[in-house]
Amino acid sequence: MTTPNPNSVRPPEGVQPSLGRPGGQLMSRKPFVRPVSKTGWWLKHPRYMRYMSREVTCVFIGAFALLMLCTLERLSKGPEAYASFIAAIQSPMSVIGMLLVLIFALHNATSWFNVTPKALPVQIGEEFLAGKYIIGAHYAVWAIASLVVMFFAGVI
Repeated sequence: MTTPNPNSVRPPEGVQPSLGRPGGQLMSRKPFVRPVSKTGWWLKHPRYMRYMSREVTCVFIGAFALLMLCTLERLSKGPEAYASFIAAIQSPMSVIGMLLVLIFALHNATSWFNVTPKALPVQIGEEFLAGKYIIGAHYAVWAIASLVVMFFAGVI
């Protein structure tokens, strides 16, 4: 006489067979599933909010990059096309939009500069360079590059 296989017995009500256990053994309880909001998960922690603010600003910076490509395209079509494009983007709404993009670009740059020591630690011998020096170097290069651009633009 053969003994019935315990795995071939139907599970009681509310008990699910385990798919990941060897031999398909029965589980006596439901696995824990942590509820995660599909849209608001980033609102629960300040670190996630900073991350998402940095990521959202990239959308506006990308839109500005596309605007610059359109500017180059109009410039290639001749002075009349370029002049009409410049007149169109000098409207008050365009100026407000570009100021908004500037604010987002500043936020994006400063938040990345502040995260850099954690993402790219600099090791000198056995010691790591303090984060304030890495952040300071980024801001110094940014200031120098800004001065060079302003010099060539004739602002200073």
